[in-house]
Amino acid sequence: MRHFKILLFVCILGIGSSYAAKVDTLEVASTAMNKTYKAAAVLPNSYAKSKTTFPVMYLLHGAYGHFGDWLKNTPNKDLVKNLADQYNMIIVMPEGETFSFYIDSPVNTGSQFETFVTKEVIQKVDKTYRTIANKNGRVITGLSMGGHGALYLSARNPDLFCAAGSMSGAVDMSGMLNRDSAAQVLKLIEPVFGDKSNDVKMYEQHAVLNMIDKIKANKLPLIIDCGIDDFLIEPNKELHRRLVYNKVEHDYTERPGAHTWEYWENALPYHVLFFNKILLKNQEIIKK
Repeated sequence: MRHFKILLFVCILGIGSSYAAKVDTLEVASTAMNKTYKAAAVLPNSYAKSKTTFPVMYLLHGAYGHFGDWLKNTPNKDLVKNLADQYNMIIVMPEGETFSFYIDSPVNTGSQFETFVTKEVIQKVDKTYRTIANKNGRVITGLSMGGHGALYLSARNPDLFCAAGSMSGAVDMSGMLNRDSAAQVLKLIEPVFGDKSNDVKMYEQHAVLNMIDKIKANKLPLIIDCGIDDFLIEPNKELHRRLVYNKVEHDYTERPGAHTWEYWENALPYHVLFFNKILLKNQEIIKK
């Protein structure tokens, strides 16, 4: 009887593992930067069992990080895979380098990450997988630098996404110059802004905080949150105030927590739930 129970337990484990989401690592050639970068793509278990097309969520990493962060740094290492399975969506995590802020550098052709994500990564993903290859099936969010990136890219490319989000977003990049690590920040941001890395005006030109008019005109659904103990809480509060003042609809939340993976693990499911409602509504409209 004891051996039977052990065998049964092993079989159950085997069945469970066979239903898990699959993780692919893509090689994405960047013509813009003359370099090949990697991206992780999580395919829900349902993908292999069907011939239908799937929505895609682009999930951006933060500063000092790389494309695999969301798969290895959350306390629950299965978080992204579980969400892909739960909501039947493909989740793609592209490389953004340590300090690109997902913008096209005005001084360095080797740092063109707006072009990389919006043209090269999306094109690669749509060619590789059965995706809903238009804005009605595509959303974007991220943490910290990636939160800035998601709002920035969606504001500048509203034809690509139907909704966007930000977790603990660095929505005012100039604020980094006021921290104790300012010297390190300047060194890291130099490949993006060159000898103007200490110029506050250069940061302001690319800050989400100063893109309210563009965001308002696009009318994309937005979900934004930040921990109350996060060092980026004040610029996020200011972004919320500006959006409210300009009558821009958005979902804004402050929760207990700091700039930590524990906070982002808790925040991400809210973003996916928010996006899922929009994606399902879009598909219902298309079916009609």
